[in-house]
Amino acid sequence: MTMETFPNAIVVSRKDWLAARRELLAREKELTRQRDAVSAARRALPWVKVEKEYVFDAAQGRKTLAELFDGRSQLIVYHFMWRHDLGNGCNGCSFLADHIDGANLHLAHHDVSLVAVSRAPLAALETYKQRMGWRFPWVSSVGSDFNFDYHVSFRPEELTSGDVYYNYRMTKASIDELSGISVFYKSPEGEIFHTYSSYARGNEEVLGAYMYLDLTPKGRNETGPRGDMGDWVRPHDQYDKGGSVDPMGGYRAANGKTECKCH
Repeated sequence: MTMETFPNAIVVSRKDWLAARRELLAREKELTRQRDAVSAARRALPWVKVEKEYVFDAAQGRKTLAELFDGRSQLIVYHFMWRHDLGNGCNGCSFLADHIDGANLHLAHHDVSLVAVSRAPLAALETYKQRMGWRFPWVSSVGSDFNFDYHVSFRPEELTSGDVYYNYRMTKASIDELSGISVFYKSPEGEIFHTYSSYARGNEEVLGAYMYLDLTPKGRNETGPRGDMGDWVRPHDQYDKGGSVDPMGGYRAANGKTECKCH
């Protein structure tokens, strides 16, 4: 380490380091307890019964929302943002999706199914999924109100007005898709309930790469022109191939092909 690399670094004895570390540990424990309390409050949220029938295109054929549970009582849906104008998956959503398969190795054995849903043709999703080497279930909500009802897709008239409902408030948006996570429960009688949804930075908790980076001296190190993951995150098959993120947040590879950066 050099002071040029870390100009604010303070080098001390091991004794002084341990004292500072124990002080930080107290704050970390406080954060852990607060996270536990917030998680308990999340589980205590009231539920909303899902009355509408949603049907999706899946690799195995048409599936209802109930069938996405795959025999389990809990379902996590990742609303994967699809760029219709580019015909490709969102760069930030692709970053999150890289974390799904590892989690699914365990969630499937703990009464939880996790699937991705996008408002895009199934053939396009399957092509991108194969390219990225993912295994998780990914279904299409084309022809369904699902994305609109869970506030991750916006109709032309909403965009024309300049304001859309996203992350529990009206906000400016110039794009017809955004991302999110929604959670559902299915009772033994087959009734389905919506229990939770999260959007924007609320989904960072499942980004394991970010959690690892937060442990390091440089942290997320997003010090480029965008000041966010667009400064460095790329679809995992595009690293070391050049390219850049344009002012609108689209990833442009060295060959001129554009990918979306949605976070």
